[in-house]
Amino acid sequence: MPRFSVIVPAYKVQAYLSECLDSVLSQSYPDLELIAVDDCSPDACGAIIDEYAARDARVRPVHLAENRGLGRARNAGMAEATGDYLVFLDSDDTLTPDALRAIADRIKESGEPDVLVYDYARTYWDGRAVRNQLTAPLTEQGPAPFRLEDRPGLLRVLMVAWNKACRREFVEDNGFAFPPGYYEDTPWTFPVLMTAESIATLDRVCVHYRQRRQGSILGTTSRKHFDLFEQYERVFAYVEERPELAHWRRDLFRRMIDHYATVFTRRGRLPRGSHGAFLRRARAHYRRYRVPGTRMRRRNILVRFGLHRTFRALQLSSAGCRRTLKTVAGLVRAVRTGVLRLHYRIQLRLPVRADRAVFASGAGRGHGGDPGALEEAFRAHVPHIRTAWITRPQHQHTVPPGPRRLRPGTAAYWTALARSKYLVTDDVLDGRLRKRRGQVMIQTRQGTPLKHMGLDLQERPAAARGTDFAELLRGVDQWDLVLSGNRHSTLVWERALPGRYTTLEYGAPRNDALQRATPADVTRLRESLGVPEGAVAILYAPTFRDHRRTQSPLLDLERIARRLGPRFVILARPHPTRGGPLGTGTRIIDVGDHPSVQSLCLASDALLTDYSSIMFDYAVLDRPIVVHTGDWEAYRAARGTYFDLRAFPPGAVARSEDELIDIFATGHWRGSRSAQLRAAFRERFCPYDDGRAAERVVRHVVLGGAGLPPVVPLAERSPVPSACARSPLATVEQPSGYLPVTERR
Repeated sequence: MPRFSVIVPAYKVQAYLSECLDSVLSQSYPDLELIAVDDCSPDACGAIIDEYAARDARVRPVHLAENRGLGRARNAGMAEATGDYLVFLDSDDTLTPDALRAIADRIKESGEPDVLVYDYARTYWDGRAVRNQLTAPLTEQGPAPFRLEDRPGLLRVLMVAWNKACRREFVEDNGFAFPPGYYEDTPWTFPVLMTAESIATLDRVCVHYRQRRQGSILGTTSRKHFDLFEQYERVFAYVEERPELAHWRRDLFRRMIDHYATVFTRRGRLPRGSHGAFLRRARAHYRRYRVPGTRMRRRNILVRFGLHRTFRALQLSSAGCRRTLKTVAGLVRAVRTGVLRLHYRIQLRLPVRADRAVFASGAGRGHGGDPGALEEAFRAHVPHIRTAWITRPQHQHTVPPGPRRLRPGTAAYWTALARSKYLVTDDVLDGRLRKRRGQVMIQTRQGTPLKHMGLDLQERPAAARGTDFAELLRGVDQWDLVLSGNRHSTLVWERALPGRYTTLEYGAPRNDALQRATPADVTRLRESLGVPEGAVAILYAPTFRDHRRTQSPLLDLERIARRLGPRFVILARPHPTRGGPLGTGTRIIDVGDHPSVQSLCLASDALLTDYSSIMFDYAVLDRPIVVHTGDWEAYRAARGTYFDLRAFPPGAVARSEDELIDIFATGHWRGSRSAQLRAAFRERFCPYDDGRAAERVVRHVVLGGAGLPPVVPLAERSPVPSACARSPLATVEQPSGYLPVTERR
């Protein structure tokens, strides 16, 4: 008897069905049966199901003689189910990798509950993925399992069948079944949750809920949306038959009226001319099921009175108010913009102040990077110069005491740009900036370049993405000084970003912190991140793929962590332009929002990356680096690179996920060959990173080179060792015997 019966009803989804079935059969937890129900679909769904059944014995096809609808198709699947738990999946949705393993683990941890509720993310046709916003009820705080009375907030989670795993015996004992019609999930999920003696939650995205551009059932204009009234009648009939559930009437009433208001106000659902009839039926239900004293949302009060025309009038009035407010707001913005432009022009006529310096990183992100290190060096070595940091409101907490905080677009911001002598950035300060005679603009860039940059992107349309190269060069013409960490960077910048600037080949100021750190700093940082004592922390930091429409992870971090065992943890750092976690699990720590990359480098024992420039910074620490080059040819063809990373790597190179696991499992990641490669890499790319790069820049720019510190040779540097470097580390015992197909790829 399998652990899971995954029931997939299919009707007119031939374009999505294979992806759905693949997402189930490729799960790392193979103890399942897949019951695929062909609901007499007129397209190729039935043939696709039969093809999968011929290839995999776990697929059990069910062909219905006539179309019965989604609910009854699910019932047909349940009649064939033999698994311990029922998992429903719509045929245009998909399970996320390792979802069933996570569900199975949580079921075991929580003592075989009647129902397990898990999370989902909406995936859009344009590649976007947005996680469910109401995740608070799914947090694992408090006892588990529990009853609905203990956490009634669970009713706010989307009431559908496909975000729950239900114990089959519990379903059969209570005779739960899906009714016909639209909104068939409503009279299933409410009774299931109210009746369950034990419920558990899993705060993990297990389902990708496809938002189809066209063709979804609930997005279709039809009178079938009137089925919603019968579905709620079934819910209240269930409660009336069971007096012990009477206390749920208030919550059900509130959810029902809110659901009616949502359907009524959602454009494209109700046919033209049917809104009045819909609201009259909603009004009848309001009177029939009303619980005195129930507090309602403002829009739901209109359902009580069935005021169709009043509702529409208020909608039109509200829309008119919004348009008026939008117009007024636009006029206010235009006036404000005009006043600020005038203010800026006035400031440009006033003298430049030699005791002022303005800094910014990443077009308004928090304090950090090379500009952050230089700002600290300005305060330390030339304290007579007052510094200011440009940052957006959400990042102001990252700015340390000392520099003045400037918000982009304010009068103070334009005053600083017009009158400060020193302007320091690693990006574009402002496209409207007019650099004056007497001002010094320092461009720090954002790391050593591996991928093509600047004018070298003219032949790379996928990477250039409509870059205005003329505008780019106008910005370059404003630069006075460009920082470089090595000869490679100097040659690239002067060719790819040609200008009249002077290159300062002094090292990367942001890496000074890596040289100055102590073992106590490493310990403190690991504790703050939650790295267990004695664990090997791998920092995973992939780069952005210009040639891919979606930036889905190329590595299965959960599988890697599982294969390496409890001694290893992974600090997952997605690229800033990607967003979203790279993986979940007890040994995967999401550090995507951590403000300091240098702190993450110090806390880790090894770096795992692909083509990110973080490898050049990490080499300063002289710690192991492993490079994953599974899509090297595609990446190099789309973006272009300045050298072959596989021929001159900073450490061990893995061309597949299995090779990567083997490198860490056998200890090659920190072997002698890895050390040799790293030494050659450091010699080429880290010649000046001795902890005093920022001081050299400040002394050159402000003090005319007075007291310029000499560069400490590589052989004489002593970067802080990693935590695991102070203790012996055995290799990881590899599993033997049978492995699932997904573990032998």
